[in-house]
Amino acid sequence: MMPNLIDKIGDWNPQLLRELKGRLKFFNIAIAVAASLLLQLVVFLYQFREFPDDKYSLTNTYCRLSQAYQQQNQAFQQSNQSRIAEYNNLILNNICPQNEIDWQLWWRDHWEYIFLAFSVIFVFTLLVAGTYLIINDLAKEETRGTLNFIRLSPQSETSILTGKLLGAPSLIYLVILVSVPLHLWAGYSAQIAFTSILSYYAILAASCVFFSSAALLFGLVSNKFSGFQPWIGSGAVFIFLMMPILMAPSYSYNSNNSVTWFTVFNPVDTTNYLFPNFFHITNGSPLKNLEFFYLPIGRSFVSLIGFHLLNFGLCSYGIFQALKRCFRNPQASMINKGQSYLFIAFSQMMMWGFMLQNWEQITNVDQQIEQSLTLVGVYNFISLFSFIAILSPHRQAVQDWARYRHQEFSSRKSVWQDLILAEKSPAIVAIAINLAIVSIPWLVWISLTSVLDTVHSHWAGDNFDKFKLLLALALSVSLMLIYATIAQLILLLKTPKRSFWAIGTLGTAMFLPSLILGLLGISSSAYPTVWLFSTFPWVAIEYASATTIFMAFLAQLSVLALLNFKLTRQVRLVGESATKALLAGR
Repeated sequence: MMPNLIDKIGDWNPQLLRELKGRLKFFNIAIAVAASLLLQLVVFLYQFREFPDDKYSLTNTYCRLSQAYQQQNQAFQQSNQSRIAEYNNLILNNICPQNEIDWQLWWRDHWEYIFLAFSVIFVFTLLVAGTYLIINDLAKEETRGTLNFIRLSPQSETSILTGKLLGAPSLIYLVILVSVPLHLWAGYSAQIAFTSILSYYAILAASCVFFSSAALLFGLVSNKFSGFQPWIGSGAVFIFLMMPILMAPSYSYNSNNSVTWFTVFNPVDTTNYLFPNFFHITNGSPLKNLEFFYLPIGRSFVSLIGFHLLNFGLCSYGIFQALKRCFRNPQASMINKGQSYLFIAFSQMMMWGFMLQNWEQITNVDQQIEQSLTLVGVYNFISLFSFIAILSPHRQAVQDWARYRHQEFSSRKSVWQDLILAEKSPAIVAIAINLAIVSIPWLVWISLTSVLDTVHSHWAGDNFDKFKLLLALALSVSLMLIYATIAQLILLLKTPKRSFWAIGTLGTAMFLPSLILGLLGISSSAYPTVWLFSTFPWVAIEYASATTIFMAFLAQLSVLALLNFKLTRQVRLVGESATKALLAGR
């Protein structure tokens, strides 16, 4: 039977068969099973340290007389007089009689403890240890040179990557599978709803797919970290999973702000929602108040779990698309231009969806909106600069596009279509489209919302003006396009280490002017015009007039036009054939 099963696995996924044959040895299986059984025994026996013995105190939880004892023996005064004499000596010694211990409640809590303990162990073992094993396996394949051999395999990318996901952490999966029966029995004995248990397993499986796929992608693109990739990846996952546990004593964070989307990826938060005794919080999980575009998804068990699964599914699908691109060609960018538009649009929808909520339920509305808008701005800033680095092609790619575009593409395809979608074309138009996608929610927010009138004194100052905010948004967009054009110009140079020079130049252009202004003591209130030309023009909005902001915007447009004129000319020169350049004296 076993050989037939192995043959079927090999026919379905040869890469999975290769991974399993290398790991599922008899000794490894014995160690995994023994470790799982030992862990179950330790967890089961650990709770027995509080087993009610013959010296169990009257004030403890499971003594039925504890409440009466704490209320000055009122329960005894109402009970049978004969029992008072019987328990008089025990009361004086502060010992609970064995027949007054609620054993049924103790065993229920004991099984609940086992269930919750294994729920946490499953999450950390699968995600942290699984991430480490996947990244470490890729690093070893890269070191041995076998990863390039796998890339040459005729198998599809999906088959190979699925084999890696299922095979590399196979011993971890075995440890968990051996523990599942006890986990289910503990949940049943603790009278936990079976639908909650199934939902937990669904969220755990979805999170495993997401984090494992992310680990594969990180392992493929992080070959410059030498042997530290497994520790960096698993360490980041461990810190991310620990955040709800570290916040558990207070657990007062607001579940409705722009970064709530990132907490949706944490299965520890969902576990606390499914099993309220997880953190022993009186107010329950913050996810109960979760809203998405004013829809109270946290109030319904089905809607919340469905939302989590949909989010995990869409994000895992996106990571798999990036994996397919990077697996065959390690030099390829993680995403193309079309995928970047979808990613930016999806992330904006998620962040703004969690920020927009019923503000009447929040006491500090102004502070909440200011914080959420700031977090959205920081996220957009990081995302857009990441896409400048990812989407901007180097000299050789632009040269191939400019020189052979008329041969590779249909004559009916315009240059604008290439600039929007073609991977080897300059990325300025693609960055502009991403900026437009990012700006649309801000335009709607500034133009239509009435909440801004409530927070103007905290967020935009006393000189609040929507027109000035729109101009400031235009300033930020034009500034980002200037940075994208500068980066593309540097990547077209013939000098070595063009990426290093592009990063250094942009970092200097972004932070050096503001740093100099700060060191010289030039404040935005005293000299708002100077700050309008820095990377942070928002700080000078309330102190500058609309005319000054508009003039600064025109100046930036002029610089942007000159840089793009230079870029167009440079692309044309790069695309010339060697013979034409030689005849032209270049």
